[in-house]
Amino acid sequence: MPVLEGKELRIVAFLCNWCSYGGADTAGVARATQPTDLRIIRVPCSGRIDPLFILRALLNGADGVLVSGCHPNDCHYSAGNFYARRRLEILKRFLPVLGIDEQRFEYTWVSASEGARWQQVVTNFTARIHKLGPAPRLEDAEPLLEIANMALTPLRPLGTGRKAPLDELKSAIKAALPELDVVIGWQQGYDAAHTIPLFMRTEEDVDRLVWGPFNVSNPATYVNGLIGRAVPVDKVKKIGVVVKGCDSRSIVEMLQEKLIDRDKIVIFALPCEGTFDMARVDQELGRYSKIDSVEYDEAGVTITADGKARRICITDCAQGKCYNCAMPLARTADTSFGEAPAITGTPVTPPELAMLDAMTLSQRLSFWKGEMERCLRCYACRNACPLCVCRDHCIAETREPHFISQEGTTREKIFFQYIHATHLAGRCTGCGECQRACPVGIPILAMRQQIARAVSEVFDGYKSGMEAETVPPLLGYLVNENNIKQREI
Repeated sequence: MPVLEGKELRIVAFLCNWCSYGGADTAGVARATQPTDLRIIRVPCSGRIDPLFILRALLNGADGVLVSGCHPNDCHYSAGNFYARRRLEILKRFLPVLGIDEQRFEYTWVSASEGARWQQVVTNFTARIHKLGPAPRLEDAEPLLEIANMALTPLRPLGTGRKAPLDELKSAIKAALPELDVVIGWQQGYDAAHTIPLFMRTEEDVDRLVWGPFNVSNPATYVNGLIGRAVPVDKVKKIGVVVKGCDSRSIVEMLQEKLIDRDKIVIFALPCEGTFDMARVDQELGRYSKIDSVEYDEAGVTITADGKARRICITDCAQGKCYNCAMPLARTADTSFGEAPAITGTPVTPPELAMLDAMTLSQRLSFWKGEMERCLRCYACRNACPLCVCRDHCIAETREPHFISQEGTTREKIFFQYIHATHLAGRCTGCGECQRACPVGIPILAMRQQIARAVSEVFDGYKSGMEAETVPPLLGYLVNENNIKQREI
């Protein structure tokens, strides 16, 4: 397209200093005709480009973002573009769930001698953005509030865990206590329908351990704080933790990333038959002042609140993650009792993600605007996440760099969620603690589920937290990737 034809759009380009910036300079020296919409930011290496740079540019009004670096096998820093290739491919597949057209972002490779190729790349990309037109702005979107359909068929029969060998587990914990500083589990909370963390140090503590559908929290959240890398060596403890299948994936992911030492943790496991979504339980109960009692059967519970009894079936009110759970019993455990329930169904798309899949891009943008306007920015989602291990130095609160402000605007709130989701790319185990901890019920787990789906598609069905010896995909690379092809513009 000729220079200055029509109205200019805002296109940001992140160019590698050693190759693509040189290629752009070569095109300029040769007086090659180029569109004038581009605003170039020079970076040391494409591996230095954090996906948050692209998200920040798109959120702040860029109509398109282009990333260009050295050709694979020709990186000035040996492997920077190999790492970048994986991160940028996952980001491209993440954008649609946010309501951003993936065509507005592209990455490619241009060497310093390829002035003609640079001219072709920038001309074609600019033409693509002009065809799409100005990007929709978050500020212009009309808030949209939708609720996911939770009527799902579970992969396996759900239940209340009444047949779990809890007494055998308690005996095993008591036998191991002399060698452990503490064992983390669950105990009854302020009423029979709620549990709270239990830190077992004596046999009397072990007797308070409970197991069932109200064990909703993930005890792995507390593990890193007790034996993680931030703990002084002379204070490192050996601890035990009682886990459901989904909880064990968080422990394994910590082992994968070497955040904890395997010889410092003892894993106890029982088969899980599902846990309640307490928000849905409260909705079923209606307004009440106190819960009098809870009676169990194999398929549900009868809760008496303010003298009124109501039976709640776990199949109707389970957490969304339970319907798709294929790992009811931990695969990595030192002590395990019971048999995992057989899988009888077929996997389905998680309910919140399925809801977003059914929307158009503009509807997704409106949906996230409506949800983020309700956000309190309390950081409960971050604090509850077992894999968010840098919370004491979180980018959302730091002033060096001051990458995100403390303003309570919808834009800053949603950008914080972008940060949290991308930091968990290839690491999130889908435990759902972020969404469960949200005091206003924002379905933020859908962002993590979309990234997990992208990671699974790109890396041959990879799931985080399954094998302790496996390197997380975004912490490594292959010279010749199986499912990432050369990007041509």
